[in-house]
This record gives sequence, structure tokens and C-alpha cells, in this order.
Amino acid sequence: MLLSLNDPQLQSAFVQATKSTTRTVKAGARSRKITTPFPSPQDWRDVWIYFLMLDRFNRADGKSPASMPHDKPFGEFQGGTFNGVRDKLKYLKDLGAGAIWLSPVLKNCQSQRGTFHGYGIQDFLQPEPRFASAPGKEEDELRALVDEAHALGLYVIFDIVLNHAGDVFGYRDSGSSAPGSANVLPIEWRDEAGQARSDFPVIENIPDGQRKPDALIWPAELQRNSFYRRKGKGAEGGGDFESLKEFVTDVRDGGIFPVRNALILAYQYAIARYDVDGFRIDTLKYIERDFAQTFGNAMREYALSIGKKNFFSFGEVFDGEERIAEFIGRNTQDAHDMVGVDAALDFPLFFRLPSVAKGFAPPTEVIDVFRRRKEVERNILSSHGEAGRYFVTFLDNHDMKERFRGAGTDGSDPFDPQVILGIALLFGLQGIPCLYYGTEQGLHGRGGSDQFVREALWGKPNAFNVKHPIYKAIRHLSEIRDAEPALRYGRLYFRPISGDGIHFGTSPFAPGVLAFSRILNNREVLVVANANTQGGFHGHVLVDSNINHDGEQFRVLNDSGASASVTVETRSGLEIHEIDGGVTTGPARMMRVNLQPMEVQILAK
Repeated sequence: MLLSLNDPQLQSAFVQATKSTTRTVKAGARSRKITTPFPSPQDWRDVWIYFLMLDRFNRADGKSPASMPHDKPFGEFQGGTFNGVRDKLKYLKDLGAGAIWLSPVLKNCQSQRGTFHGYGIQDFLQPEPRFASAPGKEEDELRALVDEAHALGLYVIFDIVLNHAGDVFGYRDSGSSAPGSANVLPIEWRDEAGQARSDFPVIENIPDGQRKPDALIWPAELQRNSFYRRKGKGAEGGGDFESLKEFVTDVRDGGIFPVRNALILAYQYAIARYDVDGFRIDTLKYIERDFAQTFGNAMREYALSIGKKNFFSFGEVFDGEERIAEFIGRNTQDAHDMVGVDAALDFPLFFRLPSVAKGFAPPTEVIDVFRRRKEVERNILSSHGEAGRYFVTFLDNHDMKERFRGAGTDGSDPFDPQVILGIALLFGLQGIPCLYYGTEQGLHGRGGSDQFVREALWGKPNAFNVKHPIYKAIRHLSEIRDAEPALRYGRLYFRPISGDGIHFGTSPFAPGVLAFSRILNNREVLVVANANTQGGFHGHVLVDSNINHDGEQFRVLNDSGASASVTVETRSGLEIHEIDGGVTTGPARMMRVNLQPMEVQILAK
């Protein structure tokens, strides 16, 4: 049991991580050899990410979830395990995923049933025992999960927390959470049974015999009252997330930042011990900008030191472009040369894309996202170059109150083509696509809280059905993305469309048609999506005049039911309202496309 950052076992893990070795891992029926530390991907755009909640994805023992039915809101642990995820790694690989993002794996307060999500960490050095199949097996099972994922060619991303700990103390007068206060409030640290103890007001003064592994907070380097805000919820200058207690990450001890240093070392240990490939950083925008930069840089440099040359970190900044730009990479106007977190979850795109894909908002809203991004990030560099090309894009996740799929049933639904259309846009636009677990099986939770979208997937009848229409469609879209480098690396151009072949512009109405190209060298891949649920689109879309020629054929790459190919032609005497606001008359090259309601086509020569 690790209780300190100075523990010999921790130091041993760091030493071992410096030694490149080969180990044999059983993955399914086969044994495969992997190198550890496991090499990073050359480019994270080559993979797309599958995000799963450990407690809600799968359990290996075949038992039913703790709550029935599986898709009703439930606020406690339901029994998902590390081994449950291991059992479905091939299922995820066959779907086309290149990486799995695991909700937090570290140990939460053991007496509390409501932290099934994992964000209430009590011990930053140990895995969560409730995710293990047997007592004391959590470390081995977590490492086995990562190793088997690597053996199958899947990368693993840990969800981590820097802003807060779990409900490790109570407020003397309020319990687990307190109203925001301008002043520090009296607190009572929790013992191993989870009880807030009136004789535990100052953690430094608690006798050694009372410092049990399930009590207080660990490692020992975090055991100081001044390391916690202690001002209740959302107080000015910071505050708790309900019962989750906020760190004071800018507290100083002489010339050092002890909280920052402890968290940095703890998460470097996670890389060393479990050979993880990347971090998603929870609530990044609530820590100081300089800490975000220091942390991102520290993770990258440590990973480089052990041979992981492209460790990937992306932060949750639930905000707009300007706020994201404060936390990602390095502003070229900064005096220092520290390059922080690599990328962010693409909330600006999320705020627009689902509505556009469902026909509730005009396609111009998506176009505006990327136009605004270029302006805001003009001076921002990440470790990869242009940060926005590596944002992690998504249609829904665990923090929302509804999934993207709007059906009211597990069975087929007339609006299911919207799901395919939305995913095709996600796979075609710039960024690293991320799908939320259960999307491929048609989960459709929605309600008054995030519990409605945190279903126990394995409790669904025929939960991991590889013949599910959405599963099959995702797999095919993934194959197209894998086969077309332009969809991963290409420059992005939004394309004007026309209903009469003369007047061209971007679709300003809802529902509309969104068209864009990805161009890499001399290859153009065109994506055209008709969000109208009732009417088709029969019109023209512009393509690049320099790399395409009259008479050339573009074929439809996805299973759309459309004609096999369309022909490039040139016309003059046009009225083209360009994306940048200008108006031109041609000549221009174009293609005629025909789309059914809610149809998306991916076309290339």
C-alpha cells in the first residue's frame, strides 16, 4: 500500500519505466508480445477515441446491474470492472476505435456509494478497489487491462483530476457541502468509516495510528489543511464542486508549490506504473493557467524521458474559444517557453454541431466555429503545432442530460440516420473524434440529470451486438477514415452549395446542407450532409478547381444508397457567395449531388 511519494515501491516503478522491455500478453485466444513502455502513436489523429464509464460499461461476472432496468437513473455503483472492459477490448477494436478513454480509475472514498463516476478521489496513488474482480487485485487488473489493450493495438487514456479531491472532510456546521463563504470554515476530516470526526479538525495533528488507508487523503504529501480551500461551494476565488473538495493549487511553501508537485509526481507515477498513453484532465479551467502549463509540460517531458514520444493530454474547458486558448499550448507572446496541455475537448463545436446535424440550427453555425477558432488561436502553439487540429470532438458525453440519439426506444427509429450523419461529420471534420460508450448500441438516455446518460450498458439485452446497424455503420465510417489520410490530416474548406447550379452559398437556414472538403496534397475528400428530416437535396456543390478536372468521377465511399459516382464539371456565369464574404462569378468546378433526407455522403475520386 503506497502512502507516500517517497515510498520505495513508487521509486521502483519509476526506475522500471526507464527500462525498455518486452512482455508477452494474452489477448483473447492469442499471445502477443508488446514493448513497455508502450510507444505512442505517431499522430493522434490516426485514432479515434471511445470514452467509457468504468462502472457502467461492462462487468465480467455476468450478473445484472444493481438497478433494473439498466437505463434508469441510478446514483450508486452498479458493478462495472477492469476485467469487464478487458472482455470487450476486441469488440472495441473491431468497431474501429484506436484508443479508449477510461473514466477515473483511482481510489475514491470507500464508504461513499455515490462516487461511481470516479471523480471523488481519496487516494491519488491507488486504483479503485470496487473496479476489481477480487479484493487486492485492482493494481494487477488495471495493468492487465492496459497491457491487453496495447496488445490489440489500442491506446489507453486515463481521466484525471487536478482541481479537487473527494469528500474527504465534512464542514462542521453543514456536512458534506457548505454554502460559499468568504472565510475559511471549520472542517472535520473523515475516518476509515467515512465519519467526519470532530476530533479531526486539523489533519496535521491526527495521530499516526488513526491515519488509516481508507481515511483522510493520500498520499501523505497532501495532508495539510492549508492545501484545501475550505470555503464551501463556488466561493469567490474558488470553491468545492458540491461535496468534492477543492485544492489550493497555488499555495506556496517557500519557493515551491507543494500541492502541484504532489499531483505532478502522482500522475507521473500513473504513467510509470500503468504504461498509460494519455490524460484527459477534468475541470482544467478551474486551476491556474500557469499550473496547467506546468502540468502539461511535466507529463510530456516525463513521458519523453521513458520513450513515450507523443503522450497526449487534453483538458476539459467547458467554455468558449477564448477561455480554451488560455489553457492550451503556449501563447507565442509569452516570455517563457513552456508548452502546456496539448489540446482540449471541443466544446465550441459541441455547442453547435448536434443542433446542425439534427436540423435545428443552420450549417453556418459550424462554419462560424472554425472561423472564430482561427482568429482566437492565431498566437497559440501546441506541442503538435496548430492546437485546433487536435481538439477532441464529440456529440455527447457523461456530463450531459441527453444523448445525441433522440429515439424513445432501444429498437430502430426513423431518425436513426441522424446518428450516422452526426458521426460522419465528426469523423470528417478536423480533430480527434470521440464517441461515448453505448452510441454504437443505440442508447438514448435523456432526462433531468446526467444520470440518465450513464446507463449500465451490459444490462441492455444483447448489449454488445456486433450486428447492430449503428455498430456496423460506425465500423464502416471508421474504415473510410482509416483509408483516407485527407480525413485525418487534410486542410478544411467549407463548400458553397446551390439548388439551381447558378447561385451558390453556405446554407443559412435550418434545416440545411453542410458541405466541406478535406484536402491533402492533390486529393480532395468531400462530405455533404443533408440535415432535413423531410426533404431531399438535389443540387450542386463546389470542389477545388486546381486538383479536379472536367469529367473526373467522384464515388460515394459510404453506404448511402446513392448513385455510385458523380461527375466533375465546369460552369461560368455564376453567383458564388464565398465563405469569407466575397462574391465571385466563376468559372468554377462543381458536382451534382442527390441526397435523401438525413443522408450524408462522403465522396472522393
